Amino acid sequence: MKKEDVIEKLRDDEHYYGPFGKKYLSNSDISTLLTNPLALGKPSEPRPAFLVGGYFHTAILEPDKLKKYRVIQSSTRNTKAYKEMSGGELCLLQHEVDTIENLSDIMLDNKVCKGLIRDSNTEYEVPAITELEGEMWKGKADIVNHNEKLVIDLKTTADISRFKWSASKYNYDSQAYIYSKLFGYEMIFIVIDKNTQQLGIFDCSPEFYAKGQDKVQRAVEAYKLFYKQKNFDPKQYFINKTL
Repeated sequence: MKKEDVIEKLRDDEHYYGPFGKKYLSNSDISTLLTNPLALGKPSEPRPAFLVGGYFHTAILEPDKLKKYRVIQSSTRNTKAYKEMSGGELCLLQHEVDTIENLSDIMLDNKVCKGLIRDSNTEYEVPAITELEGEMWKGKADIVNHNEKLVIDLKTTADISRFKWSASKYNYDSQAYIYSKLFGYEMIFIVIDKNTQQLGIFDCSPEFYAKGQDKVQRAVEAYKLFYKQKNFDPKQYFINKTL
């Protein structure tokens, strides 16, 4: 399949996150490959934080698709009403939606943030593929701003003063490295604090990209060992370190 046909197919989330897309490594695989390679590809339990984050992205980038989210009027997910109405499905709570809509309004009310997000030559939810360290990788950028030559990722955080620490913990450094290679642009993060509503724009230093590259290299080493090396028996694998 031609590269442009693959990219076009990956625009559909069903293909991007489904069996077709799983043929490619992505930044979301980094943590698994660096901590527990045997868990690669195994489905993970849906988490409220990911659902809320998805709603935030959709509210700003694709508001016409907000109807796909189920919203329940309940204070928590432990109430009888929530359990009955959700039918076991993970749903958003109304107060979460209210908070996210307020955060998205605040972000778009800022002239600099809005200018970067709503620039005249921008694309949203843009897929791409490339080869890194001998393996094929995919990514889907929140925003590609061609006028500014930037890949932009939108983030919410619980403490914007600790975002630099969060960026390392949650592998935003490897994301920045991968996406810079996927799209050929520098990457920035537009961030809003969920508690204080403070906004931040974070660009990436050469050291940040280098840390991301190191994670990608180590992740590929693990991937090749566990999934490409013939006669490899994972039952015989163990971690050996000096304390």
